[in-house]
Parts: sequence; structure tokens; C-alpha cells
Amino acid sequence: MIAPALPLNEATRIETLHALDILDTAPEERFDRLTRLAKRLFNVPIALVSLVDTNRQWFKSCVGLDATETPREVSFCGHAILSDRTFVVPDAALDERFRDNPLVVGSPHIRFYVGCPLRMSNGSTLGTLCLIDVEPRSMGADDLHLLRDLAGMVEQELGAVQLATMDELTLLSNRRGFLLLAQHTLSLCRRVDTPASLLFLDLDRFKQINDRFGHAEGDRALRDFASLLKTTFRDSDVVARLGGDEFAVLLTKVSQPHGAEALARLQHAVEAHNRGSERGYELMFSVGQLAYDPSRHWSVELLLQDADALMYERKRARRTAA
Repeated sequence: MIAPALPLNEATRIETLHALDILDTAPEERFDRLTRLAKRLFNVPIALVSLVDTNRQWFKSCVGLDATETPREVSFCGHAILSDRTFVVPDAALDERFRDNPLVVGSPHIRFYVGCPLRMSNGSTLGTLCLIDVEPRSMGADDLHLLRDLAGMVEQELGAVQLATMDELTLLSNRRGFLLLAQHTLSLCRRVDTPASLLFLDLDRFKQINDRFGHAEGDRALRDFASLLKTTFRDSDVVARLGGDEFAVLLTKVSQPHGAEALARLQHAVEAHNRGSERGYELMFSVGQLAYDPSRHWSVELLLQDADALMYERKRARRTAA
């Protein structure tokens, strides 16, 4: 058996998946109707919407199989998400990657597998719409096109879930998405005893941009700042627009001094942006940087509250000094 490799954008992919807050949720008709339709159209015993998590594949919808998840290392879907193309295994017993796989030699005795990748708007492939049979078979071009169409419907449903956790203007996580993802991240940091740091950022003089140049230009300023955040910080960092002109970045495996270095890189990027801008204004921001303290910050809201207070304290001090 050959275990699946990790996608090159694995950190972003996992962040996108966890931000949906869909793992381990109850069955939903909007997904189940698609797997039932796929099972009937292709005359297979098993059809799944499989989402590939860090160490497992979990089935959001499952028709014809009692299991709700399997280890990622034995999953066919772990291989399928490595490409944009539909992944087809005509006979797993003859395929060196799968012939001694426990899902082939044991229940559910997979012989045929086809998985169509499920891609999100940021390019992350979260899982597959897949079909399984206990007999070898093949699929023609028309059938593959039909499966891709069904997978597109699954992607639309996942997209609807994502919109509830994404800021439409900047395409960053919104406040709800940040709270969900950051809580998961901090729980992991607590378990493995690794440091984390929160940056709470507020755009300075944003109201003046809106008043002088109009709200369309204000939206552009927000998008530009969001882009600088995304390019400055790592894929593993949680970046969000909390609302209005407030943003947050949760840095993991980063001590306070290293967080200051990341903040310096952001300041340098903003200054470079301002030098090349001809918009008639400069982007400026205030920030509160706070180390995560597990003994105090038992919720993300508390961490945000402390970092927010620190940011406004520093903003007031700078105004007083001016």
C-alpha cells in the first residue's frame, strides 16, 4: 500500500476546511440527495461526499456504507485531492497503490473507485464526490462529465457554507469564521504546548478615506490591506476581517519576539505599498500584539478583548504624543 502524499497547499487547505465548521456535523439533505442521485445514476453500491482532514477522511454524506470516517493514510480520496482531474481506479486489486490496502482486502472490499475533487474558491481541494464498487469497472467520458457536474453541485453547497464564514469584500475569514478556526487552533496549541500570538489591527483614518474619496475607495483600501496581510503572513496563520476596519491575525508556533518580526514585515509591506500608490492617501494601522496565555485566555473572545484593549491604548497614546 502507498499512503497518499500531502498537497503543496496543505496548510491553507486544512485551514479552509476547518473554517467551514462542517466536520462531524449531522447529515444534511442538500448533500444526501446528491449522493443518492449519484448512486442511482451510476448503479454503484456506495457514493460519498468525503472531506479529507489532517489525519482522516470524514464522510459528510454516505450512502451504502456504515462507516463515518477512515484513516487518511488508507484513503483513496487522499490520493484524489492531489490533482484537479477526476481520479479513477478501475481495479484496486491490480493497482500497486491499493492492492494490499485494508479497505480492499477487507470491508468494504473496494475494487472500483472514482473520485471527483471538490475545490473551493481559493483553490483548496477539500475532498471528493466519490463512487465505489465491489467489482472492477470503467467509466466513459460522458459518465465522467456527469460526475463532474454532480461534484459541481456539491461544491456549490460547500460554497454556501463557506459564505457564512467568509468576508465577501476581502475574501478573508469573517468574525464567525475566525472565532471557529481560532478556537480550534488554540485548543491544539494548548494540547501540544506551543506558543501563539494575536495581532489585533485597526486601519487609521479610515473614515477620512470614505468621507473624502467615497465608499468605493474605502472598499479598495480594505481589499488592499487584506492583500498585504495575506502576502505577509504564513499560510498557517489565521487572518480575518472582524468587521469594519478591524482585522486580526493569529500566529501559531510564534513567540512574542518573532511576532514582532512578522509585524515589522507587515509595516515594511505597507510602506512599500504607500510609496507606489497614487490613490491620494496612505494606508496606516494601529495594532495590539498579545501572547496567548492558556491560563487566562480560555476562549478566543477573551484573547480578542485583551488585544483590542491593548490596540486602542496604543492608539490613544500615539494621538496624545502627536
